[in-house]
Amino acid sequence: MIDGFKEYAMLKTLNSKLKTGLLASVLAMSAGLVMAQGHGMHGGPGEMRGVEEMSERGDRGGPGMMMGGRHMSRMLDMVDATEAQRAQIKQIMQAARDDLKAQHASGQKLHEQGMALLTAPTVDAAAVEALRQQGQVLREQASKRMSQAMVDAARVLSPEQRAKLGEKMKAMQARRAEHRHEPAGPMGAKPAKPAPALN
Repeated sequence: MIDGFKEYAMLKTLNSKLKTGLLASVLAMSAGLVMAQGHGMHGGPGEMRGVEEMSERGDRGGPGMMMGGRHMSRMLDMVDATEAQRAQIKQIMQAARDDLKAQHASGQKLHEQGMALLTAPTVDAAAVEALRQQGQVLREQASKRMSQAMVDAARVLSPEQRAKLGEKMKAMQARRAEHRHEPAGPMGAKPAKPAPALN
């Protein structure tokens, strides 16, 4: 039953990831740095993250990765994107979001149906399984739409821009990794830097 709840909870997550992290994934993929189509979409039962909640929670990139957000502008600044490229990528992202609106509604409906089934006096295993399969279809549709948007946006950038973005993102990842491995002080605070010696 717990896995069932997680399955339907996933239907609350996919839309947010597509909404807030799609452009970051697009540009990362175009630089050869994406390791999976979507973070957190591992595909196993009970691990599905869904079509709604991502719009509320966001992916690792954080809110603002899509449509005019500061993160999007910064990433496009990294590759010296032209105004025409920016407009084209924005249009691609907006079209993907529009296409996901119907899936958002479907995901909400499946979530509500799943909660009703799993909290009923008698749990109908066959109905739960049928709903789970519907959720898998919905997830596949969303993943396919996201993948198409990633390809379309990647094609807007030139090979030189993709290579440049790859270098920039590798440097950013290295800085984040170094930051994560810094020793923490009391209560998680970073240790203070030693004061310069007085001559």
